Amino acid sequence: MQVAVIGAGYVGLIQAVGLATIGHDVALAEADPAKVAKIRAGEPPIYEQGLAELLSGAVDSGSLTVFQSNADAVALADIVFLALPTPPLPDGSADVSILDKVVDELEPVLRPGTVLAIKSTVPVGTVARYLEFLGDRFFVVSNPEFLREGRAVADFLNPDRIVIGARRHDGAEKMVELYRPLDAPVLVTDPVSAEMVKYASNGYLAARVTYANSIANVCEAVGADVRDVLLGMGYDQRIGFSFLRPGPGYGGSCFPKDTRALAHIASEAGYPFTLMENVIAVNDAQHVRILDKVRSAAGSLQGATIGLWGLAFKAGTDDVRESPAAWLARRLVLEGASVQAFDPHARLDDVAMRGSALEAATGADVLLLATEWPEFARVNLRVLAGVMKGKVVVDARNLLDPVGVRSVGLEYVGVGR
Repeated sequence: MQVAVIGAGYVGLIQAVGLATIGHDVALAEADPAKVAKIRAGEPPIYEQGLAELLSGAVDSGSLTVFQSNADAVALADIVFLALPTPPLPDGSADVSILDKVVDELEPVLRPGTVLAIKSTVPVGTVARYLEFLGDRFFVVSNPEFLREGRAVADFLNPDRIVIGARRHDGAEKMVELYRPLDAPVLVTDPVSAEMVKYASNGYLAARVTYANSIANVCEAVGADVRDVLLGMGYDQRIGFSFLRPGPGYGGSCFPKDTRALAHIASEAGYPFTLMENVIAVNDAQHVRILDKVRSAAGSLQGATIGLWGLAFKAGTDDVRESPAAWLARRLVLEGASVQAFDPHARLDDVAMRGSALEAATGADVLLLATEWPEFARVNLRVLAGVMKGKVVVDARNLLDPVGVRSVGLEYVGVGR
């Protein structure tokens, strides 16, 4: 099929490269000229495992073409994906102004019968609103994304499910045909239900993360080891192991935004979603709990040197949006600490960066491990103990072996250990 993708952000770029990889002709539209130049050269503007190879192949083969003009990109398209930012407003609702502007721009130039597929995470009722505006000249469908940063390419090529929300059967059929090369269950439903699937999924996963953190905090209070507790839980087939890893709290571009939006959607509909509101509050408190561990280890943050391992919100990505590690870095600086950080791929302009994990730990009064990059677990602990000024390692991801850390004369502080 001829496909257009509007927006070369995280979701749009993966969508475009993925569709080109499975055999479609894709036109990708992006307003940022710097991004356009990189993508045309086959260089992804984000770090994602496996993306560089697929992008380079798609560009070289001609199956992916990049435009700065939205109108030029959609000229031949059978299906147009909108993968544009919907940032949170102060009340927690999603700001769809960028999406609205592009729909207004595209309406005069789309060919009759084109499918307009909403890939962005949008408020419930967005497809209905666009159908009312556009009439029956086009198909408007919801097609939410379920990509995990760090595994997004694999998730696109091997999805758990594909969700299509459409009012008209013929519009849904075109979407089903588009994804036919992928071996995955396809749920065709109404647009409102499809829009809710994304929020419901992310809200539930965020709740699992928060539950694991809460159990870890209880384990600290009673003297249990959370790793064994969650292992004992995970073997139960009704529960499983996914998203039961304690840490500094969830972050990234989806969970914080989508949990707040879900709570707002429920409130606007007259249902006070107390459970989700508490998930958000407990997650925020988890950030502070890790900060307290570092403060306690340092005695005072004023004038202390903190080595920081990790800035991305999780391993496998360079994304620092709503990252607990980035939040911790900034709060530490705000409270008078000198922070020296290392992350294999992520950067923060307002934090001093170092070239390696050991360099970041050199001279540190306290070392804080805030992102679970596997290479941090491979650092020579004896060398680490030799370069640090202080003795405390705060492992906010429970990545290191406490026995190994203590064996070299360092103190280990984990989460629920």
